[in-house]
Amino acid sequence: MTSATAPSSAGTGEFGTFPLLFERNAKRYGHKKIAIREKDLGIWQSYSWQTSYDQIQELANGLAALGLERGDKLAVIGDNRPQLYWAMLAAQTLGGIPVPLYQDSIEEEMRFIIDHAEARFAVVEDQEQVDKLIQLKESGSKLDFIVYEDPRGLRNYPQPYLLSYAALREKGRAYALQNPDYVKQEARKGQPDDLAVICYTSGTTGQPKGVMLTYRNFIETSRLVLEFEHLTDKEEVMAYLPMAWVGDFFLSIALALVGGFTVNCPENGNTVMANMREIGPTYFFAPPRIWENILTNVMIRMDEAAWIKRKLFHYFLAVADRVQNRRANGGAAGLIDPLMYQLGRVLVYGPLKDILGLGHMRIAYTAGEAIGPELFTFFRSLGVNLKQIYGQTEASVFVSMQTDHDVRSDTCGPPVPWAEIRFTEVGEVLYRSPGVFKGYYKDEQATAETLEDGWVHTGDAGFLDHDGHLKIIDRIKDVGKLQDGSLFAPKYVENKLKFSPFIREAMAVGRDRPHATALVNIDLEAVGNWAEKRDIMYTSYTDLAQKPEVYELIRDEVERVNRSLAQDEELKGAQIRRFLILHKELDPDDQEITRTRKLRRGFIEKKYASLVEALYSGQESIHVEAKVTFGDGRTSAIHADVKIEDVQPAA
Repeated sequence: MTSATAPSSAGTGEFGTFPLLFERNAKRYGHKKIAIREKDLGIWQSYSWQTSYDQIQELANGLAALGLERGDKLAVIGDNRPQLYWAMLAAQTLGGIPVPLYQDSIEEEMRFIIDHAEARFAVVEDQEQVDKLIQLKESGSKLDFIVYEDPRGLRNYPQPYLLSYAALREKGRAYALQNPDYVKQEARKGQPDDLAVICYTSGTTGQPKGVMLTYRNFIETSRLVLEFEHLTDKEEVMAYLPMAWVGDFFLSIALALVGGFTVNCPENGNTVMANMREIGPTYFFAPPRIWENILTNVMIRMDEAAWIKRKLFHYFLAVADRVQNRRANGGAAGLIDPLMYQLGRVLVYGPLKDILGLGHMRIAYTAGEAIGPELFTFFRSLGVNLKQIYGQTEASVFVSMQTDHDVRSDTCGPPVPWAEIRFTEVGEVLYRSPGVFKGYYKDEQATAETLEDGWVHTGDAGFLDHDGHLKIIDRIKDVGKLQDGSLFAPKYVENKLKFSPFIREAMAVGRDRPHATALVNIDLEAVGNWAEKRDIMYTSYTDLAQKPEVYELIRDEVERVNRSLAQDEELKGAQIRRFLILHKELDPDDQEITRTRKLRRGFIEKKYASLVEALYSGQESIHVEAKVTFGDGRTSAIHADVKIEDVQPAA
């Protein structure tokens, strides 16, 4: 095995749990500093550290009144809301363990996690989540109580195990009068190695696994990140990512508590960008898809702008691109371009960053999937300090990260100073760090397979380049060969396809086959905009996807990928020879992708076996009938003739 970087550690100190950290911050900042904000009904509601702490104490007393004891699990479901974060901290105060779930999960997905975690309590946002949990409760779930934050539509629900957030607080006030010291005494029983949360994986190959993470994992990692990135208690962060994802838990709870950040919750998922403009976050994380959406919206707006604005935008964008590329390659920028770049900061880059809510941003991350080099360069060119990281739930997020002055579009950066990385003989990435998880909940076999003497087997194939930067190729189990012996790494090919703003999802096929092919999902918004500008009429995703003009558009993107692959000695044989555009969008509700938008590759290959075989049989089209599942459980049928397109490989 090869390795890089020795691990370091930092103590958790006197405040070794989140409840104790929150109490410290309440004493330190009181009402002078905002802990969390929420945009509600068009108005920002602000809560100080002291106000938030008082609410957490009331909730903890309320949960104690309901019978929550040390080790009990609390399911938390909903959009990012202060009340849901407080509920998690209230459970932790009593020694309980929060289990956040994806709010768009269907009933059966929730059933598995709630039953597996043996959650007795749930705090949810609204009627939609209550309805799902009532079904689970009445079909045998062990849930004892369900608490809802938003009472709309729930007035006449008769279930005795249902109560409002306000009622829970009222119970808490009454309980505190009878037991004035109970909650504080329980908080002081907490230890750094107690479980802070159980985050369930997305379950790409089977049922999700419950990743057990401790306070020590998060607090030590948070302190190391604060030091590494020179973060202060002046940071403003956006809490908009799913609460079930470890990245949000780390950013909105762990790092915010250790660093004293202010957390901002948008009004809803559709207002994130508008709310960002109002807040101006300084520290930000977004997966590539979010950055792509931002750029797509910019380009759409510029296409509709006046002629002079379009000219200025594209001219100064070209200047910024040249300057950024020269900086990245260590070359001199010349005389004219640096001067024009400074002018561009006044006329274009600065105003554009302010419009996008990026004007105050000091550090931004992207991770989860590879980001397109053009997209990465665009934001770097504007002056956004966008960096790539590689991490896992099992690592409390961070494994490798680019530094401010060593940023490239094709790597995940060097290992973070507190992590050690090494590789097996087949190229699998292993790591260890203070953030390494305790194990998988109730799954000793999976724990033993993944965690070995403190080292985590990632399942990812990668290597360190000559500069010590980590490059991830694909999942070890997915890397294979074509029939002619050419290397085939499907995720690597898929990521190149998804660099296109017109392609939302893609699945490459080719292992043990004569050549590589691809199933493509178009991006409805981007391609729809493109079609409207060309007076191409369509009625639905299915209709638009099968337009000849759209196939020509996507063929151009596939040919671009082939040209890129042709430059890679190891992967040039994996060029795509045939592709089709799927008749429907891959959907978590249809179990085709996870809630974090990872392909369930085996499921898709089985479900669309006829399409895959058609790609290799020489057919020009195939008729399909498909069932679509909606979030409320309803189903519908789609009938379509799916075209299949040939593509010439690049020389």
